[in-house]
Amino acid sequence: MSADEHVAHMSSADMVAPTATMTVAQQNPTLPASNNGAAERLKNSPRHAEWVKIAYEPGSADSLMAWVVYPFSKNARQKAPVVVVVHEIFGLSTWVRGVADQVAADGFIAVAPDFLSRVRGGPSTVEMPAATARGLIAGVNTGERNTIIKAAANYAMMLPSAQQKYAVIGYCWGGTTTWAHGVNGGLKGFAGGVAYYGAPYTKGGTPATATTSAVPASVDADSLGKISQPMLMLNGTADARIAALMPAIDSVMKAKGKTYTGVNYEGAVHGFLRAQNDPRAENRNAAEEAANLAATQDGWPRTIAFLKQRLGVK
Repeated sequence: MSADEHVAHMSSADMVAPTATMTVAQQNPTLPASNNGAAERLKNSPRHAEWVKIAYEPGSADSLMAWVVYPFSKNARQKAPVVVVVHEIFGLSTWVRGVADQVAADGFIAVAPDFLSRVRGGPSTVEMPAATARGLIAGVNTGERNTIIKAAANYAMMLPSAQQKYAVIGYCWGGTTTWAHGVNGGLKGFAGGVAYYGAPYTKGGTPATATTSAVPASVDADSLGKISQPMLMLNGTADARIAALMPAIDSVMKAKGKTYTGVNYEGAVHGFLRAQNDPRAENRNAAEEAANLAATQDGWPRTIAFLKQRLGVK
């Protein structure tokens, strides 16, 4: 799946950056902050967080940056499992770092790597403009995505306060990347993945022309057959492209005996966890905001329950 395909099915909520004139909706501290509330959440977080530089592979001269958040003191004797947080097509944003903070609040060591470190010219903690990130992300292929997840997971699992097991959650481009990691099999200790509005790779499909109708892409059953760990997928019905694929994904995963749950939230948009009920300066849609918030209020507890069950956290 190309970066352009991800852009094509995003809602206006995904494309609107916060501005000084926008207000922030009421924030629930048990949920990740919305796009407009993420900076304030990070500023006030009581958890220890830090930027780290990680080698792509053992012995590699290349490296990447990652944001790590601890659920308790960095040097605590209590050990926690790891969750790798995979960013959207917009790169490692303040919002994604806010998600990592909430993952840590829920009891995990969260590590959010910057998948654009190489194509942007080297490791950096400077947040890229969304448009720049979208232009670069097509340069990160599936093999590199898996290498980066493995690098981040391995780094975090080697921390003194970490357990030797991990899961992956991802959003949009990161959701597709999470599926790809499931197909790849991951490292020893990989326990499952949660894909928010990101579908597994598809095959076939053709665009409509003046003389033909569009032929929808089909789920790649062979690749899904390689998945060995449970998967959870969360989407909104307003993302019609992914919603159309979900019955086939469910059918293939069941036919191949995989552990999988897919939830399609009525009226929620692509990017609902980031949008939530943030009021926007343009195109205000109260029904959409309510649907996004409802999806978040069900989807996040469902995510944490999945992670705790898979990673053995009580």
